[in-house]
Amino acid sequence: MEKMPEELESQKTSRHRWFLFAFFISVLLAITVALLVFILSGNNIFETAKEYSQKVPFLSSLFDEESSRSQEVMETKLIGLEAEIKDREARISQLEGQLESKDLEIERAGLEKQRLEQEIDELTAIKEENKRAFKDIVRTYESISAKKAAPILTEMKDEDAIKILSNVNAETLASIMEKMNPEDAARFTALLTAAQENN
Repeated sequence: MEKMPEELESQKTSRHRWFLFAFFISVLLAITVALLVFILSGNNIFETAKEYSQKVPFLSSLFDEESSRSQEVMETKLIGLEAEIKDREARISQLEGQLESKDLEIERAGLEKQRLEQEIDELTAIKEENKRAFKDIVRTYESISAKKAAPILTEMKDEDAIKILSNVNAETLASIMEKMNPEDAARFTALLTAAQENN
């Protein structure tokens, strides 16, 4: 019995397939064994492949182009990063300048505060001294005779006289008013009354 041409064709195709299959399996097995030998011997496969590829003219130009492209990309990135660093340094120096000016303002404000506090202390001391001096004046008017105090007070400005009269004790005030002429006594009484109403 003769085999049909279709059967013969399929047998040839299956032989070709089997041959290709056996060839690829053996190539893969050889590559795997070679990789294992390289790894176990401590060689870096990629560096070795790069060395051998640079010896082959077509592959070396391919790697050179890739490395030059990657180098250009890296240089472009580097330039961009350097520009960004310079921008940030400029911003930092600007902020440092603002911080220094704020520190100077704070220092000036502190000095101004100290000066004002010192001035307040001085004015408070002067005010206390004036109070003591005024109390001494009031005591003086309380100690001198009403006959001598009355003419002096009538010669003063009304506001100064009222200030003294409103601070002497009631007994001294009555004695002084008694020694004044009636017009002056009436005027000072009205002024004293108005001053007490305002307080």
